[in-house]
Amino acid sequence: MHTLSESDLRKVLIALAIYITSLIAANTLGMKTMPLPFGQHLSVGVFMFPIVFLMVDVIGEVYGKKVAKFFVLAGITSTLLWILYNFVSLAVPWSDTTHFAYGSYETVFGTSIRIAIASVVAFAVSQYQDVISFFFFKRVVKTGGFAVRSNLSNLWSQFLDTVLFMVIAFAGVMPTDMLISVIFTWWAFKVAMGFFYTPLAYVGIKLLREKDHASKAD
Repeated sequence: MHTLSESDLRKVLIALAIYITSLIAANTLGMKTMPLPFGQHLSVGVFMFPIVFLMVDVIGEVYGKKVAKFFVLAGITSTLLWILYNFVSLAVPWSDTTHFAYGSYETVFGTSIRIAIASVVAFAVSQYQDVISFFFFKRVVKTGGFAVRSNLSNLWSQFLDTVLFMVIAFAGVMPTDMLISVIFTWWAFKVAMGFFYTPLAYVGIKLLREKDHASKAD
C-alpha cells in the first residue's frame, strides 16, 4: 500500500464516510420493507447496501487490496459499535420527560441478539469475500474492465451476505420455503441494484484518479 498524499487522504476519507453512512443507513432504514408482486417483500436497504459493496470495489480498484480491507475492518467496527450503542441505549431507564417515545423507540432500535449476530457475521464474511473475489477476477478476467469484475464479485458476495443473514436470523422462525424465496428475491434485487449503480462507481474511480494526478502535478 503506497503512502497517501494529503489530497489522496481527503478523498479516501470522503469515500469512507459514504461507505459507513450507507452501511448504517442500510442497518437502520432497512427495517422497512416494501411490497412486491406475488406476496413478496423487500427491505429498502436494497437501495443502500449495494453501495457498500461497490465502494469497496472502487477503493480496491484505485488503491489496492490493503486499503479495501481497511474499509471492511472499519465497516465491521462501526457495525459492532452501532449494535453496542443500541443495547446500551435500550438498557438504561427512561426519564418521564421522554417516556412518550418509548414504544416507537423500542420498535425501531430493539434489535435482538440473534439478528445482531447475523448482521455482523454476514457482513464480515461477505465483505472479505468481496475483496478476495474482486482481485481474483482482476487477475483472471482480462475483458470488460471494472464493471465485469465488480459485478461478478458482487454476485458471490451478495449471495453469501443474504444467505448468512437470513439463515442465522430466521432459520426455524420462518418456514423453509418462505426463507428460500426471500433469500433469492433479496439477492436478485441487491445484484440488480449493483448493476444499476455501476456508472456511479466509474464516476468515483474517475474522481479518485483525477485527484491522484493532481497530487503528482503538485
